[in-house]
Amino acid sequence: MTSSLTVVGLGYVGLPMALEACRVGMRVSGLDSDPSVASGLTAGLSHVDDIDSTDIAEMLTLGFNATTDPGCIGDSDVIIICVPTPLDKDRNPDLAAVKEAAITVAEHLQPGSLIVLESTTYPGTTEDMVQPLVEEKSGLTAGVDFNLVYSPERIDPGNPEWGLCNTPKIVGGLTSACTERGVQFYSQFVDTVVPTVGLREAEFAKLLENTYRHVNIALINEMAVFCHEIGIDLWASIDAAATKPFGFEAFRPGPGVGGHCIPIDPNYLSWVAKRIGYRLRFVELAQEVSERMPAYVARRAQDALNRSMKPMNGSRIVIAGVTYKANVSDQRESPAKPVTAHLKAMGANVSFIDSHVDSFTVAGEEIPRIVDIGDVAKAADVLIILQAHNEFLDSRELGHVDCILDTSGKFFGDNVDRL
Repeated sequence: MTSSLTVVGLGYVGLPMALEACRVGMRVSGLDSDPSVASGLTAGLSHVDDIDSTDIAEMLTLGFNATTDPGCIGDSDVIIICVPTPLDKDRNPDLAAVKEAAITVAEHLQPGSLIVLESTTYPGTTEDMVQPLVEEKSGLTAGVDFNLVYSPERIDPGNPEWGLCNTPKIVGGLTSACTERGVQFYSQFVDTVVPTVGLREAEFAKLLENTYRHVNIALINEMAVFCHEIGIDLWASIDAAATKPFGFEAFRPGPGVGGHCIPIDPNYLSWVAKRIGYRLRFVELAQEVSERMPAYVARRAQDALNRSMKPMNGSRIVIAGVTYKANVSDQRESPAKPVTAHLKAMGANVSFIDSHVDSFTVAGEEIPRIVDIGDVAKAADVLIILQAHNEFLDSRELGHVDCILDTSGKFFGDNVDRL
């Protein structure tokens, strides 16, 4: 069994991994390139929504070491790479952090170690990029001198039901022995570990999961626009269709897609497809539909104002929930930014309310913040619910707002217009 672990990258994926490994008795080091992350954790401060200060205190008691010194890799049986894989300015995969991590690991790697890549990426990354980099820099051979595995992260921030331990873990290795080593490692703290036939299959599984969601969300967003035009309550139709015990999974519309997965991952598939002269038409169409939704939300706000004989220009619009999903602080790829940009381009005075974030910036401009939910009614001609945080669901004050445009489908009343 593994006794020592280094987690490279202490974000929303790496930090929960380090916590669970500590809890089963491993000696865990967390390596991050950001000194403020390492020093903050050492001081007992968490920067991740799902990990609080009590968890960090527990980790420190169990011997957790947060550091910027890669020397810890040489003392570890297992090294897990959990670094970001964003898109560059041209919407192509940016794997600079993976490359840097692979080189760092190689420079300190000891024979007999297991390397796992968890960062979301396109099929072939582990074998075609990570493996040659590690072998060149370390002088060791993958599958012989060290084990190499890909295991896609499946963290869903803010999900109280499904976490790291009870979400099945996919493992694919360079060789069958690598896969077996990966299964043995994760089985120490994950309830169900699912081996697959290889690295590329494990890499593709992650993209397949999120592309499936991406396409279906786009479908239901298009239905939202269509149903509004012909006077159908789409939300009621979804609830009715969801009673079928087979053949249907309920997806619901929204103001656009955000976060670390759905807006990013399908682009990895499209990028690979273009390299071989192939087009993934469903993926491209889903992206097109999703990118139209913020403008559609702004137009619906304008329609709501028109019914009250008010112009958009000069009207007061309050955005409720500027994060990418409910009850988290993460603003990555949040649809709130393009929605706000469209509203401001139409002349609206936009402010926001969200207890999960201290500031919200769009195109370099700081958007005014409303702190007290009781002030929303007198500050808004239209309140747009982008994320149904608990603070909004539990509030009675919002019932006094003249007009609510609800993109979450969770609010009801004579003053509510649902997407």
